[in-house]
Amino acid sequence: MGEVIRLEEIDRARARRRVRAAEREHLERAVGVLRDNLAAAAAALRDTSDPARQAEMLARVERLAAMVRYGMRMLGEAPEDGTGSSASRVAGPR
Repeated sequence: MGEVIRLEEIDRARARRRVRAAEREHLERAVGVLRDNLAAAAAALRDTSDPARQAEMLARVERLAAMVRYGMRMLGEAPEDGTGSSASRVAGPR
């Protein structure tokens, strides 16, 4: 009976690893798409001279950058203390 239970536990662990691997793959693709969009938005910001459009594009760049940082933290590729955040640099230590 113990052998059967152990085999079931091993099967469940394998299934969890497969799910985590698939989730990581999806997240990596999403971060890649966000980075591409960030690059496009930064290029559009650089190329526009209309102040209203610049403000809109800057807001888009900031949102995309925040989403990329969040995705990287979820992947374990960025510090979680917020050192990369402009908001933490502006606000200073709490």
